Amino acid sequence: MKKRVALFLTALLALSAFVGCSSSPETTGEGGTSSSQPSAQESTNGGEDDGESTEPSQPEEPDDEPADGSSTPSSSTPSSSEGSSEGEVPTGADVGASFFDDAVFIGDSISLRLTYYCQAHPDALGKAQFLTAGSLGSGNALWDENSQDAVFPLYNGQQVTLQDGVAKSGAKKVFIMLGMNDIGLYGMDGARDNMESLIELILEKSPDVKIYVQSMTPMLTSHQLKSLNNTNIDTYNKLLKEMCNEKGYEFVDVASVMKDSDGGLIPSYCSDGGDGGMGMHFTDAGAKAWVDYLRTHVS
Repeated sequence: MKKRVALFLTALLALSAFVGCSSSPETTGEGGTSSSQPSAQESTNGGEDDGESTEPSQPEEPDDEPADGSSTPSSSTPSSSEGSSEGEVPTGADVGASFFDDAVFIGDSISLRLTYYCQAHPDALGKAQFLTAGSLGSGNALWDENSQDAVFPLYNGQQVTLQDGVAKSGAKKVFIMLGMNDIGLYGMDGARDNMESLIELILEKSPDVKIYVQSMTPMLTSHQLKSLNNTNIDTYNKLLKEMCNEKGYEFVDVASVMKDSDGGLIPSYCSDGGDGGMGMHFTDAGAKAWVDYLRTHVS
């Protein structure tokens, strides 16, 4: 199991990109990140201390053995049927693709799939731009940009920090979905703290942007791990929602439209559900459900 996760995420390092749904001159092709970057489930000491107060929380010892009936990661998880409340964007009319013309999406390999879907369907999210990279997380996004193992997306062919990428993009709306590469290393609380620090860095350079925090999407119940599983994902999302309530950010619960009756990823939405797959990346149907949800849950 460790080998398949590490191999899969290592392969994704070659896919980091900064692209738009349109054929804008700002659009760049796919690019790679450092091949020495640890996977989401590996322990790491992080990058060198740059003296900033926003360094990531110290990682917890990861535990990536397959989950079994004897493992109970957390008992404080909200149920998958929990309704909307303060901080969560309610259902509304379709805002249309043009709403996202001034938006940038930040994410890991999960969001890379959305990137590719938008390239194939330009009418999905308009001219939205993407700062996405395989193995990207809110923790390693805080590492020193000169660190050999740092994971950053590309902007015009150059690796940039997320805060610099957002500033260069000129976006007015920032949609963030990160967590797959954080929960196993930092725990739910640490991952939440790193997300808060990352957003603060973005706002320091782009104080006028509107922040939309997207919930981390579920994985197939058959592919859960001890530390990376739907119970912990739900707990992490609850923490993100509380953070949004406290900070005034918008919380967009994308995960709610991806869940089956057991709280796992709907199988038809999963592109890597077979042996050796991670059970969390999307098919076109899953990406479309994501787009449809966004267009009716933002304002």
